[in-house]
Amino acid sequence: MAVEHVDGKNKGTVMLYALSTCGWCNKTKELLRQIGVAFDYSYVDLLDGTEQDNAIAQVEKFNPSGSFPTLVIDNKKVIVGFREQEIREALGS
Repeated sequence: MAVEHVDGKNKGTVMLYALSTCGWCNKTKELLRQIGVAFDYSYVDLLDGTEQDNAIAQVEKFNPSGSFPTLVIDNKKVIVGFREQEIREALGS
């Protein structure tokens, strides 16, 4: 799966599953940059065929509704949607 990395403070494994056309996804990505944490993200809608199917299956493992943005922290904590306060608390900022 094509994944982009953004450098910052290490707060564990932070993965954002997003859509390139989603305003809330972009707001979440920008918030993570503001907080200054290192994170990875993937625009699921830009993936091809099997890669996209695998990414959607991964998202649905954490978020059965398969909606975006889906933010996964340390493969345990899942935040669905743009929830600024919850994201800030989860990442200690």
